[in-house]
Amino acid sequence: MKKIISFILRNVPRKYIQRISGISLKIIGLFYRGNTVYCPINEKGYRKFLPYGRVNPRENALCPDTLSLERHRLIWLYLKEKTNFFDSKLKVLHVAPEQCFMDRFEKLHGEDYITADLESPLAKVKMDIHDIPFPANTFDVVFCNHVMEHVEDDIKAMSELHRVLKPGGWGILQIPFFEPIPEATFEDNSITDPKEREKIFGQDDHVRLYGKDYPDRLRKAGFAVTEDNYVNELPEYRVEKYALPKGEIIYKVEK
Repeated sequence: MKKIISFILRNVPRKYIQRISGISLKIIGLFYRGNTVYCPINEKGYRKFLPYGRVNPRENALCPDTLSLERHRLIWLYLKEKTNFFDSKLKVLHVAPEQCFMDRFEKLHGEDYITADLESPLAKVKMDIHDIPFPANTFDVVFCNHVMEHVEDDIKAMSELHRVLKPGGWGILQIPFFEPIPEATFEDNSITDPKEREKIFGQDDHVRLYGKDYPDRLRKAGFAVTEDNYVNELPEYRVEKYALPKGEIIYKVEK
């Protein structure tokens, strides 16, 4: 299973994976049901989650029914326990929307839940994040996770998200980190060889390797930033039960 998933992730474009993954993995999920781990998104138990990753797939990572990864389950719990997302009617912009969230978030917020992506066939709006086609001060909440490492100008993209967020609004903007985490974010557009890019940036489609200065880049775009170590506030049994990413910081931004 590890080799199959790794091959698909490395060789099949994301937009095609999004079209075919749902039904096939739900069938596989029938054989993974149990009570060792639990997905808080669909409230179902499994004997284990599927492996996931491009190079060295992580064990116990992907829920076959919701398609949630460790970080998605963490965000779901964070939204439920530390925000008003499930309690208030909000206008939401979700960039590069994750399949595990889309239908559920739309049920909560209806037509005020806007999904946007440059390529995804699942998104409502085709959009370049460098030039967001909405007026200033439109949204109560913005989500943009694991996107900034792909875009040409991340400060411009962050500034656009800040522009369309209402005063008092908030968002979650996560990015991947690769150990050892450098002090400063590294970029070099002259590196074009895919194998070299994967070695340096973590994936061949990444354009930068984020460092410990990531929250400062968000502040440069105008945001107030909270680095929330929420996962470490949880008891160990919940971290294991939900298969959460140990040590992952939630970057909550506010305008």
